[in-house]
Amino acid sequence: MIGYSNPVQNERIKRRHFVLLALIFLISMTCLLMVYILFPNVNPEEKGAFKIPKTIDDAKILGNVLYKYSKHHRYIIMIAFFLTYIFLQTFAIPGSIFLSILAGFLYPFPLALFLVCLCSSLGASFCYLLSKLFGRPLLLKYFRAKIIDWQRKVQKRSDSLLWFMIFLRITPILPNWFINLCSPILDVPLKPFFLGTFAGVALPSILFIQAGKTIHQLSSPLDVFSWGSIFMLSFCAILSLLPIYFKNQIEKFFKSKIKT
Repeated sequence: MIGYSNPVQNERIKRRHFVLLALIFLISMTCLLMVYILFPNVNPEEKGAFKIPKTIDDAKILGNVLYKYSKHHRYIIMIAFFLTYIFLQTFAIPGSIFLSILAGFLYPFPLALFLVCLCSSLGASFCYLLSKLFGRPLLLKYFRAKIIDWQRKVQKRSDSLLWFMIFLRITPILPNWFINLCSPILDVPLKPFFLGTFAGVALPSILFIQAGKTIHQLSSPLDVFSWGSIFMLSFCAILSLLPIYFKNQIEKFFKSKIKT
């Protein structure tokens, strides 16, 4: 049975959703502003460095300033990094790649990798939840055919969604913003979405974090990639597919080993 759609009521719901989304955005901006206010006093000529990096040169300048103050203000800088990264991921704003490079420049490798994976998975999950609450009508309006196509693919792999998410995060088949926004519409549960994102972004992030160690030698984010790194990502992507396509054989193998 198809319910009656009231245009006036639909318009009110849209307005309410828009106001709520704008409120969430403003609260997030306020949190970032509070961190900026609590930040230590910096030289006037260095204030221009505090912006979302859009180029590798922006990242170099920001990295130099943050490194200078990180010796005595490491925690406020880490909080600022944490909140900014999550903010960019939540609202699908470009710039997180440069923050991943900065993480490698500012922090030891294990801490940088953990921070990037955690921020990526938390920000992506918040984006997922916002899309689940507000995004369905708009996404179906502009991406209906693509969503229907991918919904079939997700349904075929419903028993291996974690590995499927890891595969999608490793490979550039779909842009991350599409995965974050459309996953709730594709009926991907939040748990495999979060865990798959955390594990899947680790491999590409390793490349950006390692590049951060030599940030001043970079001229473009593409310098991160070499034939060796592309081969490694491709190999890991293939490995992530094995549990999807050979799940039954793998289960039989381990069951036989347990019995013996």
